[in-house]
Amino acid sequence: MAEASGRQLGTVGALCLSVISSVAIVICNKALISNLGFSFATTLTSWHLIVTFCSLHIARWMQLFEQKPFDSRTVMGFGILNGISIGLLNLCLGFNSVGFYQMSKLAIIPCTVFLEISFFGKRFSQRIQLSLVTLLVGVGIATITDLQLNVMGSIIAIFAIMTTCVAQIMTNTIQKHFKVSSTQLLYQSCPYQAVTLFIIGPFLDAALTKRNVFAFNYNSYILMFIIMSCMISVSVNFSTFLVLGKTSAVTYQVLGHLKTCLILALGYLILANPFSWRNVCGILIALSGMALYSHACILESQQKAQENSTAVKESEILDPLVVAENGTAKVLPEDENDTSELLWNKSADRHDLKKP
Repeated sequence: MAEASGRQLGTVGALCLSVISSVAIVICNKALISNLGFSFATTLTSWHLIVTFCSLHIARWMQLFEQKPFDSRTVMGFGILNGISIGLLNLCLGFNSVGFYQMSKLAIIPCTVFLEISFFGKRFSQRIQLSLVTLLVGVGIATITDLQLNVMGSIIAIFAIMTTCVAQIMTNTIQKHFKVSSTQLLYQSCPYQAVTLFIIGPFLDAALTKRNVFAFNYNSYILMFIIMSCMISVSVNFSTFLVLGKTSAVTYQVLGHLKTCLILALGYLILANPFSWRNVCGILIALSGMALYSHACILESQQKAQENSTAVKESEILDPLVVAENGTAKVLPEDENDTSELLWNKSADRHDLKKP
């Protein structure tokens, strides 16, 4: 019971850390991109990953966690896939309208559910399905304002959705299959993600912004925000792997939409961004879907724990080590054909062991 309670507290802590750090980095990056004109998102992400790897390397040197090497090809493929998915998401935003980009992000949840059902045999209850539909409808109402379609943007969006789904599912399955922690997996894969984005980032940003990241006019104010963004990103990357390892890719996406709702609300309350009753209704519907999802997950977790507990008790009753018969305890041998059974005679004053 104490161990289960500890796991639940760890999961709640990971979810809270993910929300707080993600909202913080969005505010910081918004200041960089919108106010200071530093719109090189992919290159900035590569710097985030470099700082994350350096921070984890220092933590390993301080023996805060133990390095656990495993299949190098799996780590390399996973790291490169993660880097490509980030680049494709940025391209998706660049080639599509904001509304179509938001719709693409919403499509990640049903795509993830489809992949987990098709390839992993996972089942989602009607409660979970209803809560996810409610969530998606709410976020769609709150965020999707226009849908401008184009062929290239649609193709990029499909690849972005697929790579993101696969990368997030792999984050969970790799941790469980190789029995590694989120920190160990992030430390192993971070260099491959960073190198991938560092190579493609400047070209991708140049194509989207028509500017060169290395020719940008840097000043102390911009550098301060870049450093701040990189420091926050350590917490963002760590909490992402932590949440995906402790929960699932679907839960992580649900959490992502909660962040979207919080960012919209904070933008209205703090930055005085335009807000309408449509946004309010959408956020309330989305929050209702999240509450339903959380409740359904808790019920299923309790039901599973109860079933496991019942199974253990039944196995103890049906497969005892000792069977008592008429005041005599008979120790059962592992092999039914083994005749070297021993009887314990309770009525004997002397506790003698004798063969039958």
